[in-house]
Amino acid sequence: MSIEIRVPMLGESVTEATVGKWFKQAGDPVRADEPLVELETDKVTVEVPAPASGVLGDILVQSGSTVAVGSLLAALKDGAANTSATSTPPKAPPPQPQPEHVATKAAEPAANTTVPPPPPAARKALAESGFEASEVAGSGRRGQVLKEDVINAVAAAATRPSTTPSPQDAPNSSAPTNAVAVHAPQTIAMRDLRLPSAANDVTREERVKMSKLRQTIARRLKEAQSTAAMLTTFNDVDMSAIMALRTQYKDVFEKRHGVKLGFMGLFVKACIQALRDVPSVNAEIDGDEIVYKNYYHIGVAVGTEKGLVVPVVRDADQLSLAGVEQRINEFGKRARDGKLSIEDMQGGTFTISNGGVYGSLMSTPILNAPQSGILGMHRIEERPVVRNGQVVARPMMYLALSYDHRLVDGKEAVTFLVRVKECLEDPQRFILEL
Repeated sequence: MSIEIRVPMLGESVTEATVGKWFKQAGDPVRADEPLVELETDKVTVEVPAPASGVLGDILVQSGSTVAVGSLLAALKDGAANTSATSTPPKAPPPQPQPEHVATKAAEPAANTTVPPPPPAARKALAESGFEASEVAGSGRRGQVLKEDVINAVAAAATRPSTTPSPQDAPNSSAPTNAVAVHAPQTIAMRDLRLPSAANDVTREERVKMSKLRQTIARRLKEAQSTAAMLTTFNDVDMSAIMALRTQYKDVFEKRHGVKLGFMGLFVKACIQALRDVPSVNAEIDGDEIVYKNYYHIGVAVGTEKGLVVPVVRDADQLSLAGVEQRINEFGKRARDGKLSIEDMQGGTFTISNGGVYGSLMSTPILNAPQSGILGMHRIEERPVVRNGQVVARPMMYLALSYDHRLVDGKEAVTFLVRVKECLEDPQRFILEL
């Protein structure tokens, strides 16, 4: 008896995925709920678990393949399947790296005489180097020529003495001696001049297929630039009051709520107040209509190893400051572990991106379409400012608001940033909702 392993439903509007890493090989025993394979969609990476315990049968779809929802990936056999394909001798066969081939082992020698063709990376290296596959000694299975073999061959040719003629350039008895001395070195020198450059190109390049997530990021960012009339306006904010607030209450805040008091929660609250005052920044264009959102789903951009993701803090206006920080902290952990769901990243009305954690001083963030605004935070840096006629050093941060000028006027964009600045420089406004 076997259980089919198929591509599960991946969320609304998601119809296909790319097969990532297989955590198990054919013939491996698996336990129920143990991850079998990783699937990359255009939004998240999900793991497909084993529906029951058993032995993994043949893997039908290899890594890198694109599969539709419902496609068959593999089959899971029950425990008895582990002993069904054994050889005739009474003694147990020695462990094989690929157990699924044990039953056909006797027929392999005749088939193994054919050298497999070079893989794509090796074919590209051959084309660049000028070598034929037959000229390179393959180190792969059954003599297959690999990319590393081509690189080694190129390097060997580059260091070969130029005075040694190749077999086809060997002198014959009727040719003058000085003609051989001129002809053979010239032929080899031309090839040697060409090969080192190709060798350097091959060794310094690496081609990696773009993940579904990275493809979607690229497509959506380009669409935002092509569709929206995007413009960025700047302001700066004195972070003294916010930093003093955190210093005074961070310990009791963490003890009471189990989460640290960070800057992001305060920025979310400041942006919500500004969005209430300037509702067009929280709106979007749908055809020839403007859709004003009377709710505040704030996207918080999070950088991961696989790319930028934007989980959404839903109804952030209804959460306390501690509630916002708890939600952001949870999203950060799940993003790093690759556990975010598609639903976690849908429906945002406004986005905040913190490039300051990477040291950015100033940037122009790109809209997260169809949203009409995104706020860019940057690093805090002490700069000289004038206060009461005196030049003093204050911890300052540049703020950037990128917005869709089709919907948001310049006056509204500036007003929005001023409201954010006022809230951060005077945190009591959060309490009084001013």
